[in-house]
Amino acid sequence: MRTRLVDNFATAPAIAEVFSDGAVIAEMLRFESALARAQARLGMIPDSAAAAIARVNRFEAPQLAEEARESASLAIPFVRALTERVGGIDPEAAGFVHFGATSQDLLDTTLVLLLRRAREVLAHDHNRLQRKLRSLSGQHAKTVMPARTLLQPAVPTTFGYKVAGWFGAIQRSWRGWSQAFDEGLQLQFGGAAGTLASYGARGPELASALAAELDLAEPAAPWHSHRDRLAVLVAHAGVYAGGLAKIARDITLLMQPEIGEISERGGGSSAMPHKRNPSGSVVVLAAAAPVPGMVAAFLSGMPQEHERGAGGWQAEWPIVTGVMQAAGSALNALANTVDCLAVHPDRMRANIEATGGAVFAEKAAMLLAPRMGRTAAQSAVAAALQAHTLREGLSELLTPAELRDLETPEDYLGAAEALRRRLLEESD
Repeated sequence: MRTRLVDNFATAPAIAEVFSDGAVIAEMLRFESALARAQARLGMIPDSAAAAIARVNRFEAPQLAEEARESASLAIPFVRALTERVGGIDPEAAGFVHFGATSQDLLDTTLVLLLRRAREVLAHDHNRLQRKLRSLSGQHAKTVMPARTLLQPAVPTTFGYKVAGWFGAIQRSWRGWSQAFDEGLQLQFGGAAGTLASYGARGPELASALAAELDLAEPAAPWHSHRDRLAVLVAHAGVYAGGLAKIARDITLLMQPEIGEISERGGGSSAMPHKRNPSGSVVVLAAAAPVPGMVAAFLSGMPQEHERGAGGWQAEWPIVTGVMQAAGSALNALANTVDCLAVHPDRMRANIEATGGAVFAEKAAMLLAPRMGRTAAQSAVAAALQAHTLREGLSELLTPAELRDLETPEDYLGAAEALRRRLLEESD
């Protein structure tokens, strides 16, 4: 699928192909063919009709899209066109196209089939990303750097622990998203109003046969106007995209020349030859930015009228596919970025030293507190910070041994390594 220039960051090639016109039509045909096969197996329609329906394997999209605007449903022109094609193969079979089904059965199940394909693309890039994050964390388990709170240097930490935090968030949100896929990828089949009345008492039997044909889970009942499973799926996509964006934001901040602790392959500037822009992270942030709005749009459309929504349901396809493509675009860009990420341990240590010992202020206060009380210790450290270095300011308050070890970052990492390991092991 060729991506439109205006959608350049909103999708990536593999995920865009999942929702291409050709893929949509292929899954619609898959539904109709599976329905006919299930009906033929149960003796509801002739085997010859099912065979004729299965022979139609492609459609042209533009005319369908134009006609869909007139009927407010892509299913109506699609079924009409399919009926005409089947009639050209076997006139008697044409009367069995879409037999007893409703438009929403076709469109909702098609969306579910597309989402199943999307999941495979997303899982491939997620696995790439999580493997690299795990490896990067292990490589830099002992690489010290300044932690930063409110964008200011705080206390020492390790880059390995920081990456493990990224890893943990991505793994947790993926686990929730994957469970939402498990729950959401269910057959939609209810007939005109969810009662399967056109099939008499055999409706549930046909639904089970159709679910088996499509290898989809069968819900307890049709879910025409109950959109909760899709809502959970979309919301989890939003959480996952937010986690990706957090990593990208950190990378852009750490890549600033004033910080210079990591760098991605980057891109150039059209005007300034000296620049190395965090282009991969920028794509992640741009792709993820609209996702919360799309999640909100889906949720706002959930109060659907009675047994078939008027407007809310029809709005879902671009929202759901947009969320999946945006999250997929961000994921693909981040996986590519992290795969080529360069880490600069010397610069990390230099940035600790550049604080003049300020990142060890808490450590100094903890050393002094047993001797003079917590409040007095913090006041003494605050005054000491006015000196050239913290060590100089505390030269008369700490012992020589304490002064010697005061500004050793490896001695003030607390449980960073244990916590790093726990984050990695949590997903095992």
